[in-house]
This record gives sequence, structure tokens and C-alpha cells, in this order.
Amino acid sequence: MIERRKSKQIKIRDIKIGGGAPVSVQTMCNTDTRDIKSTLSQINEFYEAGCEIVRLAVLNKDAGDAIKEIVKKSPIAVVADIHFDYRLAIQCIENGVDALRINPGNIGKEDHTKRVVELAKTNNIPIRIGINAGSLEKELKSREDITLAEKMVESAMGHVKILEDLDYDNIKISLKSSDVPTTIDAYRIMAKRVE
Repeated sequence: MIERRKSKQIKIRDIKIGGGAPVSVQTMCNTDTRDIKSTLSQINEFYEAGCEIVRLAVLNKDAGDAIKEIVKKSPIAVVADIHFDYRLAIQCIENGVDALRINPGNIGKEDHTKRVVELAKTNNIPIRIGINAGSLEKELKSREDITLAEKMVESAMGHVKILEDLDYDNIKISLKSSDVPTTIDAYRIMAKRVE
């Protein structure tokens, strides 16, 4: 049996994550979120296979509109994956999404992030910070004094700080690299820095 460290627990819909909860099964749709029928069909396939949480790319307002019906009909928790446009995050919260994936530093003005966080707080919506080794900030990419895993952690911690400075702590962190050992190293480093 694997011994797990104590961590803070968050909840996405009715799925507990962290704090000793069982490991949840999560995936991401590769459908166009605007295509509600295809997206729900794929979500139902995931559900039948035992998936508990699904992430959907929300690239524009039409995809944000589709979230409303998808969330209503989805048998599993839905996370809206947002890049850059804070208005899409607000739209998805208003349309009932169970969680957000944003990187606060990419949302733009501090006021934009603040608006998203205030609405997330009011609706008890967790925010997933997703760091991908292939899309790190320029200043981190160019650093030669730390490893790629450390760069990933520094990036994540920068985004965490933005949220914590806004008195928000309903946070989930995801670290990904195409190199599995680098991903593992990043999580080990991160585990020493956060609960």
C-alpha cells in the first residue's frame, strides 16, 4: 500500500480530492465543446469507464454557453479549461461549472483575476492551476540555475501566490511534463512547499 502525505481537501461537485480521499479518475474531452451532443457522448463513455471528473476546453463564448447544458446533463463533474480570457471563466461559473482551470497570471489585469476569484469564492468553485513544462513563462524558461521540475514548481507557486493574495485557497495544482521523471520530480518538490 502506498503511504500518502496529509494534504488539504477540496471538493469538485461531490468528488473529494486530497485529505486522504481516494484517488479520483480524471480526463479531458477532445471534442469541440460547442458540439454539446458529441461532448456529452464522450463524457458518458468516460463515465462508463469509471471517470469521475472531466475537463473541457472553453475557447470562446459559444463554448461557454454550451457549458450550461453540458453541466446539467453530465453524470460527472465538469471543469472548464480557460486560457487568457477572464470573461469566459465568469461565464462558465455563471453557467454552473463545477471547477475552473486557469492560470491567474495569464488572465491579464489584477482586476480581472479578482473578479473571477470573487465569483469562484461565492460559488465555492475550486480553481485548478495547470502548469505544462512546454509552456512556461519566458523568464523561467531562460533560467539555467534550476531544473525543469523546479521551473514548473516556481511557475505554479507564482500563480498560487496571486490567488492567495486575494484570500483564496480552494486550489488544486497540476504539473505536467512529457518526461515522466520530470513530472514526478516536480510533484515531489511541490509536496514540500504546499499542503
